[in-house]
Parts: sequence; C-alpha cells; structure tokens
Amino acid sequence: MQSQNTSKAANNRREGSEESKPWERTSYAVTRRAGPPPPTSAEIFFFSTSVKHGRLPSPVGTPYTQYKSDRILVARADPEERGRGGRCINANVTTLPVSAARNRTEKKSERPREEGEREGEAQMELRACASSLLLGLLFPVLFSVDVLSAAQKFGINYGQIANNLPDPMQVAGLLRSLNVNKVKLYDADPKVLTSFANTGVEFIIAIGNENLQSMAGNPGAARQWVSQHVQPFLPATRITCITVGNEVLSGNDTGMMASLLPAMKAIYAAVGDLGLGGQVTVSSAHSVNVLATSFPPSSGAFREDLAQYIQPLLDFHGQTNSPFLINAYPFFAYKASPGSVSLPYVLFEPNPGVRDPNTNLSYDNMLYAQIDAVYAAMKAMGHTDVGVRISETGWPSKGDEDEAGATVENAAAYNGNLMQRIAMNQGTPLKPDVPIDVFVFALFNEDMKPGPTSERNYGLFYPNGSPVYAINTGAGGVSGRTGPFDPYSAQMFSSASRLAVRTASLTLLLLVMPLLSAFSC
Repeated sequence: MQSQNTSKAANNRREGSEESKPWERTSYAVTRRAGPPPPTSAEIFFFSTSVKHGRLPSPVGTPYTQYKSDRILVARADPEERGRGGRCINANVTTLPVSAARNRTEKKSERPREEGEREGEAQMELRACASSLLLGLLFPVLFSVDVLSAAQKFGINYGQIANNLPDPMQVAGLLRSLNVNKVKLYDADPKVLTSFANTGVEFIIAIGNENLQSMAGNPGAARQWVSQHVQPFLPATRITCITVGNEVLSGNDTGMMASLLPAMKAIYAAVGDLGLGGQVTVSSAHSVNVLATSFPPSSGAFREDLAQYIQPLLDFHGQTNSPFLINAYPFFAYKASPGSVSLPYVLFEPNPGVRDPNTNLSYDNMLYAQIDAVYAAMKAMGHTDVGVRISETGWPSKGDEDEAGATVENAAAYNGNLMQRIAMNQGTPLKPDVPIDVFVFALFNEDMKPGPTSERNYGLFYPNGSPVYAINTGAGGVSGRTGPFDPYSAQMFSSASRLAVRTASLTLLLLVMPLLSAFSC
C-alpha cells in the first residue's frame, strides 16, 4: 500500500471451580481487649484476606479471641457476649460496644500457657496474617491488570509520510492503551524501534525498494544493513520480520523485479550469519494485482508475465518457512465499479454472498475470496506449504468526488467488522482452521502522501491522537461479543494509562516481596 517513494495510486487497479464458601472472603473487625490503662475507645482494624478458620494474630500482650457468624467475624472476650454486638459500621462487619471493650478484665487462670509461649505464638501468628494481608492487598491490584482487555489480534501499519505526527514515545503509549501488539513499518526507524523497547510489541520492518539492487549484488551491504538496523535493537524490541521491498512486482522496473529475490536471499543469509535466524523471518509485500484471476477463488492464478519471479519466490518461502504477504483492498474494487460490486459484500455486512462453483464454498466478503485466490494461485505453482498474511488492508474515511464509498461510515464498518472477525479467530472458507492474519492500514492519516484524497485518509487516528471515527465491533452481520476496540478510550497523552497501572503493580510487588520474606523469617 505504501512505500517511502510510492503510493497506492499505482495500485488503483487492484482489488467449575468449587463454589466459594461464605466465609472464604470476608472482612474482619478486631477489638482490642482492655488492659491497664483502659482504652478510651474500641480500636477497629479491617483486613481483606481469605482464611477459613483460626485466630486473628495479636501484638504481644494484646491477645484476641474470635468466632464466625454466618457472614462476619466478630471479636469477643466471652461467649456470653454473643448477640450483644454494637452498631454496624460496615456492611460485612459487626463490632463490639465500646463499653464491652473497656470493661473486660483478664484473669491469670484463663491463661494456661506461660507468657513467653504466648508471645512466641502471637508473633508467629502476626507474621502469617501479615503475609496474608499483604498478599490480599497485592492480588486485587494484579488482578485488575490481568482483567484488562486482551491483546488485539490484528496488527497496524505505522506509516510516517507526514509532517505532523506525534513522537514515537506517544505512539507507543497509544498502542499500549489499545492493546495492539503488532506493528508494521515501512522502514527501520531507530527512534521508533527504541521507543517500543521492552513493550512486547512485535515489529515488521522494511528495506525500501531503492536499496534492492545494491543489496542483491553485494551481500556485504545486506549484512551491514542487518547489523545496523536489526541486531542493536534485539531483544528489547521484538523484530520478527523484515520485508524486502514493497509491491515490487506491480511496477514496471524489471531490473528491480529481478533484484527482489537475490536481495531477499542476501538479507536472509545475513540474518543467519548474525545468529538471528530463529527470531527474524524475511519476506516481501505484494499487491493483490499480482493475480491475473481472483474469482472464483479456486481459479486464482498469478499473472503469466510474473511467473518467472513468483515461482522461485514461492520456493524461497517454502524453504525458509516464511509467509507470502499480500496488500488487499476491496475498496479499490468498489471504487472502480460501484454499480456492480456489492457494498455490503466488501464491508463484511449481511449479503447473499457468492458461491465458488468449483468448490461449492460460499463467500460473504471479498477479502476472504482474495485470500483464497492467492492460496489457489500458489497451489497451481506447486506450493501448499506457504502461509498467506494480509500485510495491508483498510478503507479511507474521505476521498475525491470520483472515489465512491470513501466515507467515515464505510471506513468504520469495514475496519470494525474485520476486527471482530479477526477477534473470533475466523479463517477463510478454504482454510477455516487457519485464522486470518491481518495488518490494518493505517494508524494515522498522513498529510504528505501523494495521489488522490483517499491516500491521506486511511488512518484510524488524526496526528493529534484523536480518533477519526469510533469502531463498532458489533456492527454488521457478525454475531458474538469481542474485546472492545474503541479509539475514544485511547488516551495518548494521559498519565492514567495501562502502562502506569502495570508499572504501579510491579512497583508494589517489588515493595511487598521483601516484606513477605521478612515476615516469613
């Protein structure tokens, strides 16, 4: 869809656990026994923890007794005082009257053990309860992090052909707030890669088309590129793939086409020589225009004039276990023929669908048909061992007058419905057990991209961080609830982000663990 020197304009022709007992989570009210001098009021302590039975620990010299009611745990000096509880100051807690706490006396005959033994036991109990208390305080905080929405299953294309984009550190915060953990770049911007260090976000980085011929003829240049743009950032930044060129086979430069595979092999060799072969794969992104036929999907075939390049390319992918990347935009098909292409069909909305007469498989959207057409074209070349990833797809929110369908409503519908299907782990009709792997285009509107107005309006966000539209993951005819992706909830510049929550939780954990260790000694 995009390179640093080309635009999509060149591609406008393409398409039971056990039930908890009532006492297993409760609040404790503990009343200190009176002793000389008598207290002026009852001292109430509240603990949130999970215990089934036993005694509450007490500081040395201030023992406690306790019993459980049906919902509460009440401190008492004598069994006779049961039922004389005071005013309820908490929904789950009953306390003793202050007078009862003041007037208690303690007899030596009620203390069968020596004072030293009692003190030792009390200390041990205090340590145990303190550990439970600290864990009880810690677990809810950690749990609050755990229940945050799961990571989104789609990736995002992070283009930078603009003069008003936010700093990469802010972008890192935005994507973390959205739980997006896969990003594709069109270069290997060191500032971006550094900003995402230790975030866990996976990156696809790219070598521009302008570098292919030099790398194809000079393996040393390929090694230097990898040592400069990949090796320094691993493992802090998760670089998992390098794309060599973008939509090279859709152009007219036969020299560049001939250089594509040799450049890929040179980069692959450099990755292996530097010991990164187990971490980084090598591929290249292609326009869906490399297909001569895409419907019915079972008749998918690559263009004959590209066969000399694609056949050895597929051999490389099969040998290296790397994916075949496709940039697919149903928008272009609708834009070219709005009168004959069904809008619901391209937007994943309810429609009768189309049936492949050769396989009898039914398709309710164009993107899935395009993916299966690529699988069919690869099979025709003898490869069923290569996976397909959608490296770009999206829908513009604005376009020129002759760009039918380029509206905010359609963009929200396309991306929202697609994201919901991705979250459901849907596969295509041909490969229902292989979840589609998609990178949405794009993160931001890019104001410096050439071409029609639509080229500058594919972003989910404006450069200032505000959303272009809200994505309704329940839109269209797809049933089922998925994790929300609401750009309006993403606060790029907010200090109250998920990162802050996780940082605070980790800090609390680091503070608590030494205390737990000390109490257990």
